[in-house]
Amino acid sequence: MRPKQLAITTIAALLLAQPALAISRYNSTTLTCDQVRQRVLNEGAVILRYPSTRVQGMTLYDRYVTRNAMCDPHEYAERAYVPTRDTARCPVLNCQDYDPETRRFGFGKPIIRF
Repeated sequence: MRPKQLAITTIAALLLAQPALAISRYNSTTLTCDQVRQRVLNEGAVILRYPSTRVQGMTLYDRYVTRNAMCDPHEYAERAYVPTRDTARCPVLNCQDYDPETRRFGFGKPIIRF
């Protein structure tokens, strides 16, 4: 193997061996609303799990974030609510698809404060 090919192969192997970005997972119904919001703020993004209110035995989950920058380029952070130990509607943000064609007023993605 030539030195140039060896270098490229070594760099590719090192890049592929990098650890995946970990994201914390929490059961929102075991935490208070303040605890849920603080964990999202501290970590930037978390996965929250909670039981479905419509289908018994089903667990729902989603990724919740602090701002638009934590979403994919084609998404924006939208207000959502999760159940917690102390309230049925704790305000958080999660990523939703962004379609600029449906925006009637303003330019760019909406900015919703956490």
